[in-house]
Amino acid sequence: MTSHVYTLHSTLELPLEDVHSHFESADLPVEIDEVEITRRNNTLILSAVAAEDNISKYTPTAQLKASVSENRVYLDEEEEEDPDSFGTSTSPSGPQWGAFGQQEEEEERPSELVEYACFKGDRETVLQNTALQYPMFEVLCDLARNAEKGNLTAITAVNGQLEATRIVDGEDRPATIEVREDPHDSSASNGVDWRNNEFIS
Repeated sequence: MTSHVYTLHSTLELPLEDVHSHFESADLPVEIDEVEITRRNNTLILSAVAAEDNISKYTPTAQLKASVSENRVYLDEEEEEDPDSFGTSTSPSGPQWGAFGQQEEEEERPSELVEYACFKGDRETVLQNTALQYPMFEVLCDLARNAEKGNLTAITAVNGQLEATRIVDGEDRPATIEVREDPHDSSASNGVDWRNNEFIS
């Protein structure tokens, strides 16, 4: 019995360098021989290569799609987050007091531009094509467990059983599936009979 991905929503962000290094030693699902990484301008595409020959070379296999963006990362974030460090510098020459010293320190604050792969959107946006779809969903879950920030939620069917997946900031979290009745499906007999209501005159 095949597994299926019914719903998926992702807000994952990973440094592009981490995505490449992840697949250098990733433990891929048995159905996938390797994952090909292609970049087209600001779009990153991770394509599944089937481990067996039972999939035609003309059949598009599942792929993960991410947008690539640059974020400035400050190398001294821990110092800047300390509320007691305002107006001071922890340089070897001793503390510098006053607004001028603070301004000069901010100007010299070390930083670098880091490219991030952003897997953001629903299933049709992030996880595309049907062949090897569930194995590539498992690949996405592994990436989510290594993500610096972002959430991944999904409802899948494994061996005929529905399963809920929720990964938040790199950690698996408890998840349940809740079935709700569609209000549009309820019949008129279940509602209020406004024509024969004794409280309305």
